[in-house]
Amino acid sequence: MPLALMACKKGWSLLELSGLTMGTNYSIVAIDHSKSIDQAELQSAVDQALGQVNVQMSNWDASSEISRFNAAAAGESLSVSGELHHVMQTAQDVHVASDGAFDVTVGALIDLWGFGAGQTRSDMPSDAEIAQAMACCGQAQSVELEAGGLKKLNSGAEVYLSSIGKGFGVDQVAAVLKGYGITDYMVEIGGDLYTAGRNPEGQPWQIGIETPQAFDRGVTQVVGLSDMGMATSGDYRNFFDYDGTRYSHIIDATTGRPVTHDTASVTVLTDNAMLADAWATAMLVMGRERGLEIANDRDMAVLFIDRAAANGETGFKSTASDRFAALTA
Repeated sequence: MPLALMACKKGWSLLELSGLTMGTNYSIVAIDHSKSIDQAELQSAVDQALGQVNVQMSNWDASSEISRFNAAAAGESLSVSGELHHVMQTAQDVHVASDGAFDVTVGALIDLWGFGAGQTRSDMPSDAEIAQAMACCGQAQSVELEAGGLKKLNSGAEVYLSSIGKGFGVDQVAAVLKGYGITDYMVEIGGDLYTAGRNPEGQPWQIGIETPQAFDRGVTQVVGLSDMGMATSGDYRNFFDYDGTRYSHIIDATTGRPVTHDTASVTVLTDNAMLADAWATAMLVMGRERGLEIANDRDMAVLFIDRAAANGETGFKSTASDRFAALTA
């Protein structure tokens, strides 16, 4: 109500949209300075854009482009949309730049460790099971980008774009809003987001970075964000404990096992939500030590939050890359 009253006073309209997509929720807050945009029409345009992303990249739709690629035989080439090709090119670029930490072909390992849809696990897979699953993984050995298409190199490989697709969806929605002449907005899908311009108070959009605890929705830090994408990846929602060790859904494709370092969450700020989404996953796989080196070498804005024990109590320690510190100073 305060925002609505402010909108009336200042001569603009506040648009708030929400819905379901990609197995999660999306939300949009936008300022209509012209007070002429039909909210129902805008909602329809947003849903249409997100529906198109699902047609291209959903693993739950057997007729989607990525599902057809996953069903292809080794050596088969498929023509794909420019959007899917762009996402896969970005995935390949981040894969190389992250020393293989980012990998969209680890589905078999995720299933093996019990982190797939509807799965649970409380014991350890054997070395033989891990080796068998790893034979179906490996982005560089599974997918080859061709002009206007993708070539499948490994018959058992499957591509899952959950670690980059939500961010791309955010960027697609942002493009819709820009097409309507909207310059001040925030788009969020499942925690990945992009902001432009200013919020209703005339400030950069204020975004909270969550404390990485399973049962605590506290905020570690608030970031003022404008004209940037942001994504956070963490190991604290989906995990199991075995013999005193925590095993999370963050799988290192180079070992076939969940990461066990102390980094609990990573937040990335960058030019668009797709890159932020992919790099947040890559940085969490690598952990703070190697991730911070790459972040500073590439002038990336990254915040690492590590578990830190002191005086018998568990706490957290934040470490910012040089670019993140400069942006949030």
